[in-house]
Amino acid sequence: MIAGEWIKVELPQSWNIARLRDHAAVVNGYPFDSELFTSDTGLPLVRIRDIASTDTEVRYAGDIVPDALLKGGEILVGMDGDFNVARWKGGEALLNQRVCCVRPATTVDARYLYYVLPAPLALINEFTYSTTVKHLSSFDVQKIHLPFPPVAQQRAIADYLDRETARLDALVAAKERMLGLLAEKRRALITRAVTRGLDPRVPLRDSGVPRLGEIPAHWEVVALRFLVDAFGGATPNTGRPELWDGDIPWVSPKDMKRREISDSEDHVSLAALDSSALRLIDPVAVLIVVRGMILAHSFPTATTTRTVTINQDMKALRCRQLIDPHFLQNVFMGAEPHLVSLVDSAAHGTRKFEAEVLGRFEVCIPPIDEQRAIVAYISEQTAQLDTLHAATERTIKLLNERRAALIAAAVTGQIEVGAAA
Repeated sequence: MIAGEWIKVELPQSWNIARLRDHAAVVNGYPFDSELFTSDTGLPLVRIRDIASTDTEVRYAGDIVPDALLKGGEILVGMDGDFNVARWKGGEALLNQRVCCVRPATTVDARYLYYVLPAPLALINEFTYSTTVKHLSSFDVQKIHLPFPPVAQQRAIADYLDRETARLDALVAAKERMLGLLAEKRRALITRAVTRGLDPRVPLRDSGVPRLGEIPAHWEVVALRFLVDAFGGATPNTGRPELWDGDIPWVSPKDMKRREISDSEDHVSLAALDSSALRLIDPVAVLIVVRGMILAHSFPTATTTRTVTINQDMKALRCRQLIDPHFLQNVFMGAEPHLVSLVDSAAHGTRKFEAEVLGRFEVCIPPIDEQRAIVAYISEQTAQLDTLHAATERTIKLLNERRAALIAAAVTGQIEVGAAA
């Protein structure tokens, strides 16, 4: 796959296939000392999560490492996860480890290189197996084979793709704004239902909590620690395949994209329960993410429909008699912006939710029958919003697929662009 198998078509006669290292230098990032990470002094430190950004959350207050000095507009490859390719949009910065910079020679147009690199990396990602995070080395990146037309043709292809992808990107941006509006409408509906109930004529009283305001007079306000029992998770030894050769779902933050969890991407065996701190969690439990960069902007939550295990970045909440788990999930969804504001940041920038802070989170508690009526109402009222949300996501996926197909056709000579091929 690294030797160019991703190229499925016959290239124009004047084109050739060569290794990336024949036309570009691949520069490694540097393992900077996390003790010198800051939020306000020093140069921006570009990590995988930052490669398509204009700035970073973390800066480095130590000495500059010249070999890791980055300029705006340079091509970066994230060597963990999905091996994403991006242009650094900020100014002078430092490149952290697990990211490499691709610096083209005069024999290749930088914009063309930016467009052609993702296709072989996507194929490598597809054929790379890992129970945790996939890894790539800069040596692997150097060996990638790419099609290289004459430089004039490269520039013409890059000009064409700049125009066409900008048009598609604008359509995607408009659809993503619609997703944001739908999410806000959904959250507002949920928030009102779980803090005011369904009867507009019910007498109200001051909750004593500024963010909640007035609530139905017969409701209580109770701290979360009195409503649930919380359980943590663990990661079995990834060097022992027999611990992963099973059918027990092992839920991690990457699985928290659905509101109900019936399965997960990774699974563990019964042997993993005996050799780690893992425990089985029976349904119905409310799962939340308590550690990870996703907490910078989201508070993922889901309910389980089968017995699962979880990793150490998660918590499972078993509801006591006062609260229905589906009602609690809706409370979390309605209060997401507030919950995100409570998240702390570790010294190295990773977001985490402290157990004590979570335990103090105030929840409005109606009688249990009223909770279930509210859950049913929310499910009914949000169904249409969810349908529209799903349709919009499908449109975004199709636009992105069209973008990828357009780029693949252009960089393999299947579209005649500009200079003669």
